[in-house]
Amino acid sequence: MPAAPALPSDALPTLALHAGLQIDAATGAIAPGLCASVNHLVKPGEAAFSAEGVEDLAQLPYMYARWTNPTVRQLEQRLAALEGGEDALATASGVAAIAAMWLSLLRAGDHLIVSDVCYAGARELASRMLPDFGIEVSAVNLADPAALEAALRPNTRWVHAETPCNPLLRLTDLPALAARVHAHGARLSVDSTLATPVVSQPLALGADLVVHSLTKFINGHGDALGGAVIGPRALISTLRARAGVHLGAALSAQAAWLILRGIDTLDVRLRRACDSAGRLARWLQTQPAVEAVVWPGLESHPQHALAQRQMPLGGAVLTFRTARPQAMARQLAARLRLVHYAFSLGHQRSLVVLLDTAAMMESSYDLHGEALAEYRRWAGEGSFRLSVGLEHPDDLIADLDQALNTPLDTE
Repeated sequence: MPAAPALPSDALPTLALHAGLQIDAATGAIAPGLCASVNHLVKPGEAAFSAEGVEDLAQLPYMYARWTNPTVRQLEQRLAALEGGEDALATASGVAAIAAMWLSLLRAGDHLIVSDVCYAGARELASRMLPDFGIEVSAVNLADPAALEAALRPNTRWVHAETPCNPLLRLTDLPALAARVHAHGARLSVDSTLATPVVSQPLALGADLVVHSLTKFINGHGDALGGAVIGPRALISTLRARAGVHLGAALSAQAAWLILRGIDTLDVRLRRACDSAGRLARWLQTQPAVEAVVWPGLESHPQHALAQRQMPLGGAVLTFRTARPQAMARQLAARLRLVHYAFSLGHQRSLVVLLDTAAMMESSYDLHGEALAEYRRWAGEGSFRLSVGLEHPDDLIADLDQALNTPLDTE
């Protein structure tokens, strides 16, 4: 598949506001309409009672909200425009989007290569459920071309990457990976949740499909779950006919409406958060309590040169390590006032949480040998993931300063 054309750098702010927007014909309202109706009037003979034989369900009149919904459709069209794709399928969550992709397009006997470190829900789905359906799965460090080469098999049909990967913030060279995957006759999907279209557009770099957890930065307000797969119309129509109809993980109109609200400010939010993340990363490097900081925009990032080629901004997530991470976690949870000690990321408010290495191995990754050693080179025995929000960076620094540098036992 030829790479999608890269969007002009100045196109995204306008697309985030206007792509797919439908002005209400009756009222003239310019905010996206919230169509909560599950059912729509149909003309006899126009209704499709089965997806079989229908080339593209999105081209049919609205009939039933699990198939298509006007509010969800506006969201899908806007997401496709932001990523430079032809179409998108929105789902109830990010992991639902990944499940829709794999369960629709992989078959028993196929081989999937998945990034050994990526969103935990995706990694667990691949490693724990897909083998039950006869799909072979290998977890591979996709930043290492030799590891990919060793993992490729004649039946490899799919490679799934995430860049920056959560939680290490390790990068994958997407043009190089896409070239090798396509030369093998396989497809490449990329989870770009941490980057968003503001920072990276994987379709333009050679990916076949791009995946987002809309719950995170794209919604940006921590009040709606959602996911999406974006790419060529032919693939998306297949996902809609199979997963959209049969798996049932449809995105609600209410969630789609909230996510559309969030997308309006995506560009300005991400740029502000990325700038603040850079200030915090450089400040954290100077703190005695901090042993290491990882942020793609730092010159100390092991793949900084790749980040400069592939990411015009450093992203809004950073990680840092301290001595005695469990004790520091208790200290931060007790002392932070602006930064919230909580899971998830991509909200308008800053969030931090300890991701303990032993716990991550037990719950999600199960790495051993050199793979585990590689993980520890990035995360040690545990690293703090800081998702930077929209607070003034000086206020965030002051909050982190008092929380990091005043142990609980001094009070």
